[in-house]
This record gives sequence, structure tokens and C-alpha cells, in this order.
Amino acid sequence: MEFNASIDKGLKKFLDKKVDEYNQPAFIVNDPISIPHRFHKKQDIEIAGFFAAIFSWGNRTTIINKSKELLHLMDNAPYQFCRQHESADLKKLLEFKHRTFNTTDLLYFISFLKHHYTSNRSLESAFFNSTIEQSNQVVENGLNHFYNYFFSLADAPKRTYKHIASPQKNSSCKRLNMYLRWMIRKDDNGVDFGLWKSISPAALICPVDVHVARVAKHFKLLERRQVDWQAALELTNNLRKLDSHDPAKYDFALFGLGVIEKF
Repeated sequence: MEFNASIDKGLKKFLDKKVDEYNQPAFIVNDPISIPHRFHKKQDIEIAGFFAAIFSWGNRTTIINKSKELLHLMDNAPYQFCRQHESADLKKLLEFKHRTFNTTDLLYFISFLKHHYTSNRSLESAFFNSTIEQSNQVVENGLNHFYNYFFSLADAPKRTYKHIASPQKNSSCKRLNMYLRWMIRKDDNGVDFGLWKSISPAALICPVDVHVARVAKHFKLLERRQVDWQAALELTNNLRKLDSHDPAKYDFALFGLGVIEKF
């Protein structure tokens, strides 16, 4: 049965209340988004946020601690480190590991970031540019473009491919969609950054993992059994019926209910 927003005003009111509850500065401290909030320079925010998002599976405390560990190895100046490091500077990274993300992956990530920032002022252009067409597929196209661009360097290790998801692989792209939410959404609450202007928050895809999917299915916002790209689209299309301008804000509600409240 297709979700009908016209008969679910109570659900909208409930989820909007949960958005207001979690979309607050107090939410930042115990969430991986606290990592980019340690910085003020745009490029530092982008890089710190990118690593924090990529590391975001498993225990949130571990994610935050490993992100802090990496940034410490980068002298807490990730943009400067990625742009200006010498070969000798990379030696202190050789023991870094987070779950299946190891030194080989990290060195390639840094190589890509150096390559990109040599000719670009923002990581936004790795996903989108100011001339892109605002269509329903803008995020899907941007994520696929990023995947292909990220692995375009000649020395891209095969093992590293698993760390960057893409719709063309039918992944839900949970971590990258979360990262895009951080970079693109902006309101007066100060959680998301709103640094990137190429696309509207209306085009964002809600991050979905097993926890968010469980809550979404409870509220009949999602029927698809697999947690994949089609599930992310189905969920987001139903959330747009609740708020067409900012569907990804409901990530706060669904995540809060699923992970924090164990709904």
C-alpha cells in the first residue's frame, strides 16, 4: 500500500516533534558530526566530515575516537596536511586502522584529497558543480560521479573500492548521504553546516541503514525488504510527502528513534 501523507498528519506531527528534539546542538556531542564541528575553515570541515562519515559504522564512540586519532596524526589541520604533506609525514599514519579501513586505504584517500584540492577550493565540486541540472536524480548522479572520480587515479587500490558506496552498485549510500546532509542542509539549529550551495536540500536522499529502515517500516514509510538504493529512494519519496523542501531532516527523527531510543 502506498504511503498517503494526507491521512498521516499525526505521523507528521510526531516526526516533526522528534526532529525538533534531536536537531539541537546537544545532539552534536555524541554524534560523528562532532568531528567536523571541531573546525572553522571550510576545507577542514569538509575533510574531517568526510573521514568521520566514512568511518561511521558500528559504535558511535569508537567512530568519534578513531576520527580524533586520525586528525591528531594530521596535526589537527587536515586541509594543510592533505595539501602540503611530504613523504616523511605519511610515516606516522602507517599504524592507523579502523575496522576494515587500513593504511592502504588511508594513503589513497589522502592522495585523492591532495589531487582534488590542488585544483579545487571545495570538495563540493567532486560531487556537484554550479551548472548541474536540478533533477530528481541529482544526488544519484552526483554520488556516481564521485565514485568514478574518486577512483580515477592510476594507483587506486582494489581493496579501497569497498569504502566508497555508489547507487550504481545499488548501495543505500548511507554514509555518503549522511555526509551530504551535513554539508548541504542548513537551518537555525546549528547541527548541519549548509556549506554547499550547488543543490537544494529538497534533493537530498535520507540516509538509511538497518536501524532507520526498521523504524521507517514500522511507520509504513518503507516497504522494500532490502536496505539498498531503491529503499533509500522509496523512503525519501515518502518523506517528501511530509516535507517536500527538506525531507532529509527526518533523518534526525528516524535515527533518534532507532538508535538512541531503540524504538
